[in-house]
Amino acid sequence: MEIKLKKYKQNMKNIFLATYLAVKEVVRNRGRFLLVALVIALITLLVLFIAALGEGLANGNRQYVASLDAQLIVFLEKSDYSISSSRLQTNTVKAIRRVEGVADAGPIYTSNTEIVSVSEPLKVSMLGAEAGRPGMPSIIDGRNFRGGEAREAVMDRNVALRSELKIGDTIQIRSTQGTDDKFFDLVIVGLVDGQSYFFQPTIFVPSATWEKIRPQSEAELNSDTPYPNIIAVKLVDPTQVDAMSTRIVNDVSNIEIATLETTINNIPGYSAQQGTVQTQGVFTLLIGILVIGGFFQIQILQKVPQIGVLKAIGSSNSVVGLSAVIQIIVVTALGVGIGGGMTYLFSLGFPPTIPLVFNGARSLIAVALLLVIGPLGGMVSIIYAVRIEPLKALRLG
Repeated sequence: MEIKLKKYKQNMKNIFLATYLAVKEVVRNRGRFLLVALVIALITLLVLFIAALGEGLANGNRQYVASLDAQLIVFLEKSDYSISSSRLQTNTVKAIRRVEGVADAGPIYTSNTEIVSVSEPLKVSMLGAEAGRPGMPSIIDGRNFRGGEAREAVMDRNVALRSELKIGDTIQIRSTQGTDDKFFDLVIVGLVDGQSYFFQPTIFVPSATWEKIRPQSEAELNSDTPYPNIIAVKLVDPTQVDAMSTRIVNDVSNIEIATLETTINNIPGYSAQQGTVQTQGVFTLLIGILVIGGFFQIQILQKVPQIGVLKAIGSSNSVVGLSAVIQIIVVTALGVGIGGGMTYLFSLGFPPTIPLVFNGARSLIAVALLLVIGPLGGMVSIIYAVRIEPLKALRLG
């Protein structure tokens, strides 16, 4: 027991001495270490903004699909799970609703249009849906549109932020039909939130209205029947995704089925875009490791004689190594803290049109990685410091 107590006291003494040496050197050479901390802060700023940009771009592409109140998405057979390539028959919705285990199914119609009744024309995604069915998001303000060919629309809050429109306003949209531009008026009756689709805010209209006012080619002008691109399927038991997929495909002809995750991953450019952003983040972290490692390696080389003196007077390798580790952690934490503060301040000044979303979990992972790269980058210098021999360091060997 007495031996353990002595060992514990010795360990605490070593930790205290290592901490004192590390902090004392940082304070005495604060200009040099502050400069390195600022470099780490800039790396932190870059990493956090890359993470926020990746989340923002992902949201802009997947937000509507990811928030659907459904478990399965039905596509036209052989459409490769591409929403724009899928065009289903109108009776497919009723056939899916009759399948045992399906709670509800809602057709979704997609197109793009432009609001021209605002100060600057605003491109939006115009989606057709059925009120109260899967595919139509929950109303956060106002009411849902009426059915039929009602010239009413529900607007994504992002449209309101970009155009200062509000419930009760009338918007005019431009739609190219054949070779002519036609203009249609819609009354905003409700608001939804977080429904970006293909990087554009959305407006929702009844399916019959969508067919009437959507952009059309010359060959489509004589058709008044809206054909859904996809169908969102809500299950009675959400855990039976695989079994229900097989059942629906067997009971309904000429379709293929995907989960929400598969649908998102097959959105054009989504996977490649996220892979690019993540690669940028990884390379930024690698640059951080090299910068921190290079600086502390130079630091160790400059103080070889001092380390030799410490070892000559009895300091152990554990004290020298621990001192270097604590020093790296202090400087890295200072840099990450400054970088986090800078990121927050910069984020306050960005307009809502820039797709930056600071996801809490993603930002915490980025910060944790930044704190890890400090000791990781300084590992070479720590090993070198431990291996320094007193006689050689003092040029006596």
